[in-house]
Amino acid sequence: MRSKRLLSCIYFILGMFVVVHGQQSPEKKLVQFSGIIHNTDTSIVVPYVTLTNLSFQKELFNANHQGFFSFVAHEGDTIQLSAVGYRTEKLIIPKSPNNKVTVDLSMKPQIVDLPVVTVYPWASIDEFNYAFMNLKIAADDYLIAQRNLTSESLMAMAKEVPRNAAEIQNIDAINRHISLSNKAVNQRNSNPLFSPLAWASFINQITQGNKSRSNNN
Repeated sequence: MRSKRLLSCIYFILGMFVVVHGQQSPEKKLVQFSGIIHNTDTSIVVPYVTLTNLSFQKELFNANHQGFFSFVAHEGDTIQLSAVGYRTEKLIIPKSPNNKVTVDLSMKPQIVDLPVVTVYPWASIDEFNYAFMNLKIAADDYLIAQRNLTSESLMAMAKEVPRNAAEIQNIDAINRHISLSNKAVNQRNSNPLFSPLAWASFINQITQGNKSRSNNN
């Protein structure tokens, strides 16, 4: 009795397997799926788009720099298109009388507004406080002018900054005036007519001569 029940169970399981297997859909046909991907707004090609076959182990394929792609898939597979700056799209591979399916796809540009991120050069609040406490405030215009007008700064700038034509002309005129003045003084000192000592000696000689004449008389 037990053997009959065991055989009956085996036959029942085999029958259910045959029925389930018979109800399964036939295998999908393989096709060469090809196409070009364009921008919906500008009609220019979208390069390097990633195509994912969601119906078959999530196989990944990539379009080239001209937006062209070609790979083998099944009829009815769901393909997902994704690219940076574009909205993700999905499509189902249609049936074809032959083994080739060629499509012209388009993707919609998508602008994503990212939150504003402010980057600070301090890793912590303590570092910020230390940098703030040791901050050196720059001098204002008045202090800068005072520092630039000191004698040391003027002398340093005079050594480094070349003189312009007006300064050279003024210095040359001053030097010539000093030279002419010194020359005139030297000439006046060498001429006995302009020498007080020479005049004193001359008057003294005349006085001595007059005295000698008076004594002789």
